[in-house]
Amino acid sequence: MSHQYEIQIQWSDEDHAFVARVPELPGCMAHGSTRATAQENIEQAIALWLETAAEYGDPVPEPQEVSARTG
Repeated sequence: MSHQYEIQIQWSDEDHAFVARVPELPGCMAHGSTRATAQENIEQAIALWLETAAEYGDPVPEPQEVSARTG
C-alpha cells in the first residue's frame, strides 16, 4: 500500500542540517546534510512509522489533500 503524505523540509541552523517532518504522522522526522538526503531519510522514516503502527495495531491517518497555493 502506498501513501502520499505531505513532507516539510526546512534548514535548521540549530542542527546544521535539513530537517524533514510529516505533520500527519506524529513524531515522524528525519534529517540530512542536503535536501535530497533529508528527502531519502524521511521516505524511510515514513515506511518505518507505518510498519510500526501496523505491528502494534495503531491507527494510521489517511493522507490529507494538499491544496495548491498561489503567491
